[in-house]
Amino acid sequence: MTRTAAKALLPALAAVWWLTGPALADAGASGARPGPDRAGGRPAEALRPDPPPRPAAPGSGALAQGAGSGAGDLVLPIAVAGGAGALAVYAYARRRRRTATRTTPHGGPGGLDGPLPLPELDARARRALVGTENALLGSEEELHTAADLCGEEAVRPFREAAARAREELTAAYRLRQQLDDAYPDGESARRRMLDEIVARCTRAGRRLDAEAGGFRRLRDPRRNALRDLAAAQRLHDEAEGRMLHAEAALGVMRERYASTASAPVAGVVVTARDRLAFAAGALAEAHRAAGDGDTAAAADRVRAAEAAVAQAGRLVEAVDRRARELAEAAGRLPEALADTEADLAAARTLLDALGPGAVASGPLRAREAVAGTVAAEVRRERDAGPLDPLDALRRIEEADGALDRELAEAPGPDRGTLRARALLERALVGARAAVHAADDAIAVHRGAVGGEARTRAAEARRRLGRAEGLSGRPEGAGAGGAGVSGAPGGLAGDPRSALVEAQRADALAREALTLAGNDVRAWRGRVPGDGAAETRPGGAGGAVLGGIVLPGESGTGGPPPPEATGVLGGGRPARFGGGAARGPNEGDREDEGGS
Repeated sequence: MTRTAAKALLPALAAVWWLTGPALADAGASGARPGPDRAGGRPAEALRPDPPPRPAAPGSGALAQGAGSGAGDLVLPIAVAGGAGALAVYAYARRRRRTATRTTPHGGPGGLDGPLPLPELDARARRALVGTENALLGSEEELHTAADLCGEEAVRPFREAAARAREELTAAYRLRQQLDDAYPDGESARRRMLDEIVARCTRAGRRLDAEAGGFRRLRDPRRNALRDLAAAQRLHDEAEGRMLHAEAALGVMRERYASTASAPVAGVVVTARDRLAFAAGALAEAHRAAGDGDTAAAADRVRAAEAAVAQAGRLVEAVDRRARELAEAAGRLPEALADTEADLAAARTLLDALGPGAVASGPLRAREAVAGTVAAEVRRERDAGPLDPLDALRRIEEADGALDRELAEAPGPDRGTLRARALLERALVGARAAVHAADDAIAVHRGAVGGEARTRAAEARRRLGRAEGLSGRPEGAGAGGAGVSGAPGGLAGDPRSALVEAQRADALAREALTLAGNDVRAWRGRVPGDGAAETRPGGAGGAVLGGIVLPGESGTGGPPPPEATGVLGGGRPARFGGGAARGPNEGDREDEGGS
């Protein structure tokens, strides 16, 4: 029995002894043989003075005799009943504690007072999603650095744990999206789904926590502080060298395309420099701490520097990837316009054959008009000057896709799936670009981005995966690439259904990016002064915004106060693991970043 259980039983056992102790003592005294007294060799009973006689009521002698024998007979039943009562009290208290803290789908939290009100349970589920994703993102950043230091094989079990945690989180976000879509409407069904969201987030965190000890032993930051410090300095210097290339690539994009084309990465160079400034300060403090023999402080600052450098590297990669995406979209645009013109000609031929009064021609005529208008607008924008090729390709693909569906359903020869497949390939270009942009925005601003943006981004990733699965080709395969299993040459699949999924993924990701931007602006609005968190000395505000530094016990989610000393400012660096590894404050703020 544990110490806690023993403490829970003590009051009940005391009550049992108070009721049965005297009877047990009397029974023991009456049933024992008189023994010699140690002092005088006489029987012990002879030393006791006889009690004074009491007058007996008439006829009470037999009753008194029966009562004396009955008391002895009741001792055992009373003791058994008391012990059972004590066990019942302990079981009751234990069950109450378990019910109050339960987060499984089999029952909502709330204990004996009933389940939590639905709004409170909903807020708990939102916090669980944000906190779990922040823990996972921080763990993935640590894995990136650990693989560079220790090798990919050494981090394989930790990557597997992170992948399993990601699966749980994806399923939880799927439930959240269904709830946001108002399905189902019943309160009991919504409660079950919210309970499952909390349970899946809990399981995801536990998967990470189960490997956190092994990861710490792999890194052993205190023993390897000097090695890790040198490696972090090297990674920081390499990232600084890449900044010039990122600035040049961003400048080319601004000259070549419309301003909206580079908008998702317009501020990433400034943000990356802010992260590198923080990393430089952390490394300087780590060098001083190592020189003073304080390996614990040095290890904390090295860990924070590594995370900042990883985010800077992600931002630089976002610039390079955006340049590639824009170039691909610009290369596909002429073919998309030509295909649209061909579909417009086919639609006009079919409309002429049906005649102006045909009922079936109404939807086709509407789609033909929209596609013609969009194609004309894109041509004018292209001829007038720089345009946003991703946006232009998206508009053409959406209009031509709707027209293609009408032509496929119209009477006449079967159009097959070749045109649908071409439309799908163009839609996937925009969808992948939008999902990447949303994921990057959330990862490097996770201290501010709330649950709604994350839910839309997660659903966009899921839809994009479905589109790629239905396309008959794996991600990145070209027109002649090999298809997925069972689809030689990539000719199998359902391109029209995949097109719908890709278009939905694109829309959700762009919505997520907008919501994330709103959250970051709101976060900055809470910052004292001019609100420009990244301009604070040493990048301390950006480190909190990026989830690199978690607030201390009194943290409110904003950047460290100006009087805070050191790069950590009273906070602590994020580390590999779930909620248990990151501390009690993770995810405490409703629908905020919670880092």
